[in-house]
Amino acid sequence: MGRIRILPDAVANKIAAGEVVERPASVVKELLENSLDAGARSVRIEVEKGGRRLIRVVDDGCGMMRDDAMLAFERHATSKLAEVRDLFAISTLGFRGEALPSIAAVSRLELITKTATEQVGTRVEIAGGKLLRCDDAAAPAGTSISVRDLFYNVPARKKFLRSEQTELAHIASLVTHHALAHPEKNFELRHEAKALLEAPAVATPGERVFQIFGSQTFSALIELAEQTATLETPAAEGQPPEERRYRLRGFLSRPELYKLNRNSLYIFVNRRPVRDRLILHAVAAAYRNILPPGAYPVALLFLDCDFEEVDVNVHPSKTEVRFRHAGFVHDFIRDAVRAQLISSRPISSVPAAVVKPAQPAAELPFSDFTQAIENERFDRSASELPAPADEQLPEITLRSPSAPVPRLDFGSEAINLAEAPGEVKLKVPASHGPLPEGAWQPEAADLSALNQLRPMGQLHHSFIVAAGADGLWIIDQHVAHERILFEQLLRQRDFGGVERQQLLLPIVLELTAAQMADYERIASELAASGFEIEPFGPRALAVKAAPAALSAADAEKVLFEILEIAESQLRHLSVDDLRRAVAASVACRAAIKINTPLEPAKMEWLLQALARTDCPMSCPHGRPIALRYATRDILKSFHRL
Repeated sequence: MGRIRILPDAVANKIAAGEVVERPASVVKELLENSLDAGARSVRIEVEKGGRRLIRVVDDGCGMMRDDAMLAFERHATSKLAEVRDLFAISTLGFRGEALPSIAAVSRLELITKTATEQVGTRVEIAGGKLLRCDDAAAPAGTSISVRDLFYNVPARKKFLRSEQTELAHIASLVTHHALAHPEKNFELRHEAKALLEAPAVATPGERVFQIFGSQTFSALIELAEQTATLETPAAEGQPPEERRYRLRGFLSRPELYKLNRNSLYIFVNRRPVRDRLILHAVAAAYRNILPPGAYPVALLFLDCDFEEVDVNVHPSKTEVRFRHAGFVHDFIRDAVRAQLISSRPISSVPAAVVKPAQPAAELPFSDFTQAIENERFDRSASELPAPADEQLPEITLRSPSAPVPRLDFGSEAINLAEAPGEVKLKVPASHGPLPEGAWQPEAADLSALNQLRPMGQLHHSFIVAAGADGLWIIDQHVAHERILFEQLLRQRDFGGVERQQLLLPIVLELTAAQMADYERIASELAASGFEIEPFGPRALAVKAAPAALSAADAEKVLFEILEIAESQLRHLSVDDLRRAVAASVACRAAIKINTPLEPAKMEWLLQALARTDCPMSCPHGRPIALRYATRDILKSFHRL
């Protein structure tokens, strides 16, 4: 008898479940996607014990007839594909037909469904992949799927689940992503009968963002108005070129709001939540020289394109995608985001001293959040989203009377509660209100007013204090001059070359073999940036000229800085990145230092030159340049408002 055999369906389904059903959030994802594909206007998700004991998804979608309800539990049975070519233009969230049989193979599942035209619905019960019953059931139009005792028959998988609060955080993150992608639908997430998220249908994406994140984070975002791009692709001989259209819209954080990981980058392609490296890199490139190194913005980006332009069938979880024209998509997103940042020129504001208290809300106990979690691994590097100051829509915040307030950050892979002693309360507002009138028009600083400011003096010979019609401004003189020189060097580099000066005595640099190899790779860029360098022995260089803004001592330091960058990052740097890195190092060394007294005329020139830059809100290394204390906030601080 041969050694190769065909596996029974029960075994095959459990193997498939290993890819499809990784954790409770995977079940929620598959069921939620089915609800949205069924045209549901309202989706309710109920969870118990972090999804281990119960996951129930109820929707008001189209429902299924009995034959379809039974067929749905067969492997690769789907209503979303008919032939191979359909795979190249997938318009639905799900399409493989693997989810329901995989879930049913590792749980006790009950499905109740009914179409709008039927008088009676259908109930199907399955345990461990075995059909227990199929009969009539009274039910409203739509579908309800209850998944109990997940992994009850796969103990090896069950023991690898994380803590209840960690699994719940994954579920909350997933539901939040879909709620952001579909503001016109109603979403509700409940755990142990307590509301975690209630997001009624709203008219605009901005209202949904306000619902999810609150007013303070919302006011720190810049709306990215819809941008379009068209790519002409070759067609068959004798046919006109085909046009591929891409549309991008979303919300971008101002420079003062950033995190130390990518968990607050919400990316959607044709309303599908994805974690795409190409788009993440494009966003990071757009914020380069605006945010500090290692910092990431809070951003929500919605990219729409023809379905055949993106392949979503590259990973079992369908969270990774491939674009037919990846380079074009990357550059389109990078340029659109950066153009919006430059045009809005956002500026940081000094926090107001008087903050209106938050609206009262009912507090519900959530004791299990503080169980022993020291052994869990949480992301401790993320900076917290600011707590909303004035809420009229759902605020999801963890309150602890004896500890700082930890945030339930839906953008993170896990929530950090290790330092939250005592009972933790989950705030759930009693009602939802509309987006406040004018909420999307916060008082914004107009950086074009920089050249109209009146310098009043210096603080510690380091910060320029200036008065304007819109308030009091504080400008860091070093980073302001750094930004001016940085953009000046880039312009000179692109148009005719950087102004250079001959050194009285050449500077001799002794390098290691690795540094010498790195130098040879970047020599042409250094020459274009104002350096004149010649070999001086086997492992030495003679620097004969440097950019005019640099002293001889600073020129030596800049070259070693650039070589360090080349040694650690050269493989990942594009030509443009290298050019900017060189310009940033030169500008930083050449800029006015702190503790430097300035004459009023020099301060006035600095403000006017800063106003003419493309990006006057931050230095090339991402540090803020100016802070504004708005007149309105000053009046509130003195109780005159």
